[in-house]
Amino acid sequence: MEKRQCVDCPSRELGIFCGLSNDEAAKVSLTATSLKFKRGEKLFSQGNRPAGIYCVQSGNIKLTKTGSDGKETIVRIAQHGDVIGHRSLFTAQDFNGTATAIDNVSVCFIDKPSLLKLINDKPAIALELINKLSRDMGIAEERSSAFHQKNVRERIARLLLDLAKTHGKTLINGDVQIELKLTREEMATMIGTANETLIRIISEYRKDGLIDQNGKLIIIKDAAELEKRAEGVY
Repeated sequence: MEKRQCVDCPSRELGIFCGLSNDEAAKVSLTATSLKFKRGEKLFSQGNRPAGIYCVQSGNIKLTKTGSDGKETIVRIAQHGDVIGHRSLFTAQDFNGTATAIDNVSVCFIDKPSLLKLINDKPAIALELINKLSRDMGIAEERSSAFHQKNVRERIARLLLDLAKTHGKTLINGDVQIELKLTREEMATMIGTANETLIRIISEYRKDGLIDQNGKLIIIKDAAELEKRAEGVY
């Protein structure tokens, strides 16, 4: 563990402290502890008592929820600039999900007493947290609507487009490579389908020339046609 200077954080402009001056950000640094996690390591687990929030500096984190049947579902993917752990912290409830590093991750942890003092001194931080919560809820509602209204092929197409939007890198030829190494099983849990079904439809989209692969990375080659598939236009 080490102290991290918020002023120098590469994700500062995307986080909840984006509106702070350099002097104010320096004060936040006094309360933040930098933590690093390797792929597969858990930041926190479902059922644990929250002690603070995690501001993601770099890397990707999957937030999963395990149902009463023991089945795990990926709720969302957090990346640089995101905050996790805040909802459970302010509702005084145990974590309702588990946060696991997808790749090497760096976060800054701020404990609850320090965070409450920061909010009291700088109410703008509370507004940024509310904005984060609102956006998260909006994404969850859209995803829930898509889950019930679309068939599996449409959901897979939408998932690929969403991942390209949040984790895409445009290549020289204009194709978009998804810079996120998710297993097929992880992708399947995100849209509520069987692993075998996802593999089969991914293969179909590849044969149709909509996508390609670079090792474990997926490349979007025809976003327009994939959008049509996502909207049920065949």
